[in-house]
Amino acid sequence: MSRPSQAKQPTPDHHGVSVIQSQSHAIVAPGLQQVPQLVPANTSAGGGKAAKMKKPSADKESDEYRQRRERNNLAVKKSRMRSKQKAMDTQQRVNELKEENERLEAKIKLLSKELSVLKDLFLEHAHNLADNVHPPAASVETSVTSHVGN
Repeated sequence: MSRPSQAKQPTPDHHGVSVIQSQSHAIVAPGLQQVPQLVPANTSAGGGKAAKMKKPSADKESDEYRQRRERNNLAVKKSRMRSKQKAMDTQQRVNELKEENERLEAKIKLLSKELSVLKDLFLEHAHNLADNVHPPAASVETSVTSHVGN
């Protein structure tokens, strides 16, 4: 039912990773497919880009090295300046928004006071009108009774 798979040598791909197609002593159930495993291609050399990028210390004296360092230093300086400028712009925007918020809160206070005063005036005026105006039916009755009594 199950069959042992044969061991195969890893085959490195262009990314520095080897794919082992099958393992020895692996038992695969019928109907299931074995998943390949990934292992580093160069385990003894330290592998990866870091091993490739290391240069001997004698290269530090070369013109090419100095030029690369100058370009890198300029790029870092430019990046840091952009970062500082962005932080300063953000802080300036925060300050502007705080000031605008304070102005708007002051305007809200002023308008709330004005609304309160206008409400009081309206209620006072409405109360005065209610006191001075008699209902129309009551005034008709008074005038009719005063004429009848004569």
